Amino acid sequence: MNPNELLSHYDSGQCWPHALDSNGQYPVSSAYQDALTVRALRIARGERPLGYKIGFTNRKIWDLYKVYAPMWGTVWDTTVSYGVNSELSLSLKHICQPRIEPEIVFGFRSTPKIGATLDELFESIEWLAPGFEIVQSHMPNWKFTAAETVADSGLHAKLGIGQKIMISDLAGNAAELIKLLANSSANLYKGKELVETGVGSNVLDSPLEALNYFIKELRSCPGATDIQPGDVVTTGTWTDAWPLLPGESWRVEFSLKNAHFQLNLLD
Repeated sequence: MNPNELLSHYDSGQCWPHALDSNGQYPVSSAYQDALTVRALRIARGERPLGYKIGFTNRKIWDLYKVYAPMWGTVWDTTVSYGVNSELSLSLKHICQPRIEPEIVFGFRSTPKIGATLDELFESIEWLAPGFEIVQSHMPNWKFTAAETVADSGLHAKLGIGQKIMISDLAGNAAELIKLLANSSANLYKGKELVETGVGSNVLDSPLEALNYFIKELRSCPGATDIQPGDVVTTGTWTDAWPLLPGESWRVEFSLKNAHFQLNLLD
């Protein structure tokens, strides 16, 4: 399928009619170029990029999905919402096989310098927040190749962001933040039922490490747009991605400064 067809299926919520990579001849580099063309089409029709999502940073789910490296995609003013009082309601309309992922989202005050150290990256971040990414797959039964996840808009559907916590209230430098996040846990609830507990070290050892990895990958991709002041980046799930249905309520409770967030799902 060409980028226009990819965007059409994104809008409709319908599965792709066939695989993009059935013979293993669709390289990830080509998938990123197709995704960037879809990005340009979305900008041309009036959508505004708000930052990025990183996927498959949780090594514990690599064997489950047969994807063995992180990937990334764009998030949009049409897909990002902020909660009120740590709660948000979102519609699942036109989302293909939706699943939910509890994540930590970073907000940037400035563009990190080229070749930034971890401490310089730390200084470029203004806040972090608990979040839920609703992900989707246009390949039936969530069976895909790494390249197909990239072409599929990084599997991104929507991003809900909870209450912001200023970085300066958490740590004084990168090493402190890496350790704090790595040692934190997240309890994921469906209604009142605890469905899974994840830890920050699942996410490439710590979400800040995942962010550092991503920025290097972003800058190595021809045609990609660098991080801009005000951008958000969500860094990957602390648990498995869990299937969703309208009418459900999901809640995540992070041990990190008692950060929590609830998502209520509409039709």
